[in-house]
Amino acid sequence: MLWAAHQLESYNIFPLTHSVVAVKDTDSQYRSAVLYCSHSGKLQLLWLHRANNLFQRGMKQNVSTPELSTKEKQIPFSETLNKHLEYLGLCGDDTDAEDQILESLNGILLAITEDKQRSFRLLRGSGIFPTLAKILKGNPRCAVKAAHVLSEIAKNEEMKKPCIEADLVLSLIPLLESTDQEMLLHAGRAIGRICYDNRSLQEELVKVGVIPSLVRILTDYAETEPLVHVALLALYNLADLDSAKEALSMTKVAEQLVKQLRRAESHERLEIVFEVLQALAENDALKVQLVDAGVPEVLSEILLRLQGSSQAEDTCIVKAASDLIVSLLLGDGNCLRMFQLGVVHQLLDLLEKHVQSGDTSVQQAALSALQSLAVPVVSKVQMLEEGVAERIEALLRAESPPVQFKLLGTLRTLADGQADAAEILGQDPQLLNRLVQWCSVSDHSGICREANRLLASILHHNRSQEVVKAIQAAQGVKHLVSMTTSEHAAMQNEALNALAIASAIDLETLEESFKESQLVQSLHKLLRDDNTSPEVKYNSIGLLCRLLNSGNLRQEIEEDKIKDTLEQLCSHSNADVVKEAITTLQVLRGETPH
Repeated sequence: MLWAAHQLESYNIFPLTHSVVAVKDTDSQYRSAVLYCSHSGKLQLLWLHRANNLFQRGMKQNVSTPELSTKEKQIPFSETLNKHLEYLGLCGDDTDAEDQILESLNGILLAITEDKQRSFRLLRGSGIFPTLAKILKGNPRCAVKAAHVLSEIAKNEEMKKPCIEADLVLSLIPLLESTDQEMLLHAGRAIGRICYDNRSLQEELVKVGVIPSLVRILTDYAETEPLVHVALLALYNLADLDSAKEALSMTKVAEQLVKQLRRAESHERLEIVFEVLQALAENDALKVQLVDAGVPEVLSEILLRLQGSSQAEDTCIVKAASDLIVSLLLGDGNCLRMFQLGVVHQLLDLLEKHVQSGDTSVQQAALSALQSLAVPVVSKVQMLEEGVAERIEALLRAESPPVQFKLLGTLRTLADGQADAAEILGQDPQLLNRLVQWCSVSDHSGICREANRLLASILHHNRSQEVVKAIQAAQGVKHLVSMTTSEHAAMQNEALNALAIASAIDLETLEESFKESQLVQSLHKLLRDDNTSPEVKYNSIGLLCRLLNSGNLRQEIEEDKIKDTLEQLCSHSNADVVKEAITTLQVLRGETPH
């Protein structure tokens, strides 16, 4: 018996007072049991079959200290872990057995380190998870180690289910209010791993108030890397939830994210912060907070710092910064702020560099940011004053279709509603000649479409005869006439409106091109086609009315018997079409419209 007890002691199972006793069962076979004596004096009985085997082997060999093989001197892996689990199951809620509980928890961690798969298999069948919940709730000294165990267990996908079933997440959340950094680290990791990719659990986290705790960790431990990492990862996983965004809008998370953006040294950290910011920027209230907290300034600093780099990691950060600029644009004041920070020229610098390197991801991100910045009126004026249009035109010379496509869209946005921009672009012979070439490009339909739309936009928003003459001289009118028959109604209307405005400015200059391109016949075809949309018919009639101011074009209209078609349209189902048809008929007949 003493030999068996000595053997158990050598296994370092637990530093508890124990006695080995022989117990004779009904089959007259001996078994050994260890009586563990807790600090409270309460006896817990745990049967150990390994001890029984050793005892019986000693009895048979009739020796007190037999020579064992190396294998026999080692307790099998599963047996050691099982003993830890069995002890926790019996004594896990005993606050007087903290040293033993801690040793068992350490034993579990060691077993996981040695063999994860076998450990997880034994843990799943042990029923230990409710005990861990009790330790988290009722044993402060052991709770840190229990949280550590759970953070390791939750790395395995299959181990999440028993954690969830034991309501361990709800037991872990209060621990995030601790001032113990080790507790915060392990509890945060455990919660994050258990709830990863589980939307219902994540919603529950937000509901029970995890957001303020995460922001508090970022605030109180802003310089403690492991805790910052845990908090940011948690925010990254929750930020897509509307409930999380709403909760975050009630905190000062924007200030903390700006702080982390400034102090981030690794690409990984920058990427995590950018991901969180991108998600939060979808919420208008948070968007304002992010701008007020200084995110645009930090983005400008990052672009300036990385614009000369060719490293792949830096390129990813530049792209993320450009994307975030687009997401943060809210109102004219914000765009003006971006200009004052020099963001627009930084984006153009990036474009000029990456057009040569062929990095399309950065190109697309920077171009999207530029196009978004060109939308507000205040931005258009600022862009013109700072020579942005000229820099964009220079970039158009690059033989990169994706870049050219986006740049054309940016110039069109710049000209939209801005006569000064339309006049500058419309009197640039090099740009116009390039546009006319692209208008008939067949192997790049997107560029062809954007070139036509930019040409139409310049004419539409222009108020100068010089621009009309320049487009006529560049032979761009025929392309706009062709555009009236586009399969896209939006493009048809853009062309019709542009030609109507140009006709009002200088019909004499355009008359010959209209005849050569058979504009009148194209318009008549649109009016007779039942599939033509009411808006296109309305704009076609409006353009016809303008053409009646030319004697030669009036003659074409009369010869093509458009009058009969207009009379039929007087009974059209669309009231605007009817009104425009009646007005044009009156002009055609020489009557005064009323």
